[in-house]
Amino acid sequence: MSAIRKPSAAFAFLLPALLVMTLCGVIPMLFIGFYSLNDTFAGNDFVWVGLQWYRQVLTSSDFYWALARSLGFSALVLAIEIPLGIYIALRMPAKGWRASALIVIIAMPLLTPTIVVGYLWRSLVLPKSGLVYEMLNTIGINLSLDHPVTAWMALVMMDVWHWTSLIVLLCYAALRTIPVDYYRAARIDSASPWSIFRHIQLPRLRLVLLIAILLRLVDSFMIYTEAYVVTKGRPGVTTTFLSNELVQTALIQFDLGEGGAMAVIYFLIVAAVSWLFFTRIIPAHSADHHAR
Repeated sequence: MSAIRKPSAAFAFLLPALLVMTLCGVIPMLFIGFYSLNDTFAGNDFVWVGLQWYRQVLTSSDFYWALARSLGFSALVLAIEIPLGIYIALRMPAKGWRASALIVIIAMPLLTPTIVVGYLWRSLVLPKSGLVYEMLNTIGINLSLDHPVTAWMALVMMDVWHWTSLIVLLCYAALRTIPVDYYRAARIDSASPWSIFRHIQLPRLRLVLLIAILLRLVDSFMIYTEAYVVTKGRPGVTTTFLSNELVQTALIQFDLGEGGAMAVIYFLIVAAVSWLFFTRIIPAHSADHHAR
């Protein structure tokens, strides 16, 4: 009887989470799907139009440019945050009060709300008064948000400051699981630091890094609040990402049908990337790791 009751008890504990997910995720997504298949004015009368809004979105150059900017931003911050996070984790002390203090300091950006991060960095890059602006100005870099390259530089620096901590903490936790005997054997064999990293540390980091890449890829792809506060999509549309384009279409222009279709496509892109990682990349790595 106890064996039969255990699954029921486990399901009962999951009910609150399932209820929250249904109220916050499933039901709103059903409404979005409904809007994407209908035309409406002021949200009153709805007229069925089928896939018309999807065709309009998928033939719009603005959508593809915004998608390209979002993917480019994700690729750029990942290319910086992953190596930087690994390097910091490798340089941190293994134990002691210094390790504890560093973990607390490194975790502080992760605890900062996104809107606070946006306003913080907005103040840091203000001309003539921002700390980051003045520091870069001393070495000849004019961090003007009116220029596309420097606007992107400001957003990348902000994201690196906010999220590199996640990579550091994940890698640091994985490195602490490596037995000390491995390092002793490497020292006996006079292994170089690069050999230790390649053959001892990197294999333990691979699965963690895959999960970190997935988390950061999805999160950076959906960036909205911080980027909007700092640049508001300017100059022109050079920092208008897909999330900004979606909000502009659905809430400012009040094109609920087109905005709904864009949101569904946005969701499918994120779901496809997540599915690829969880069903192909991570299982393939795990199988290869066990085979070794």
